[in-house]
Amino acid sequence: MEKSTVAEIKERFDKDVERFSNLETGQQTTIDAQISLELITEASKRIVPQAENLLDIGCGAGNYTLKMLSKIPHLNCTLVDLSKPMLDKAYERASQQSNGRIEISQGDIREVSLKDNHFDIILAGAVLHHLRDDADWEAIFQKLFKVLKPGGCLMISDLITQDTVQVDRYVWEKYGDYLAELGGLDYKQKVLEYIAKEDSPRSMNYQLELMKKVGFCKVEILHKNLCFGAFGGIK
Repeated sequence: MEKSTVAEIKERFDKDVERFSNLETGQQTTIDAQISLELITEASKRIVPQAENLLDIGCGAGNYTLKMLSKIPHLNCTLVDLSKPMLDKAYERASQQSNGRIEISQGDIREVSLKDNHFDIILAGAVLHHLRDDADWEAIFQKLFKVLKPGGCLMISDLITQDTVQVDRYVWEKYGDYLAELGGLDYKQKVLEYIAKEDSPRSMNYQLELMKKVGFCKVEILHKNLCFGAFGGIK
């Protein structure tokens, strides 16, 4: 199947701002979305309690930034997303909660210009699965490592695969059962079809090994449930 282009992904999210502004309704397809959100933000706070600068890539409507600000209110936040309507919503929401600066940058994280050794915390919520080939993945992890301060952390919550074909097949069957229970067989088919067209997830093992390869000194697994995981690395 031919994968969605960046423009097609942007267009889909442009139209879905309000749904993604609500964790209870916007993240239903993501198993344990609220647990993972809590875990990666609380871990970030404990790893870098004196954090000053936050980068939220693929920030959407700002749910991850808002949760991080509830724990460290004075953060200066840089929000990056393909979708301008999403960014506008995230900016509006974060500005009401933050004591620090809020900056937005519309664009592809692969192309957005960012300061080296600047960010204490980088959050990547349901965004990296849009990357495509191995070169894409390695380039992004190198870039995120480069813009982190020493001692800073990259925390990820995302759709993932399994390394073993038989296990991966089983996990996705179980996820299909979850979707059918959530919204019926038509809903299951719709979600799985857009995942197949739009997403190119990698396993947690793949991403943790890639973190080590680009220089992260420690990696941590925080949570995993079927084809979703929360994990990260420390520079």
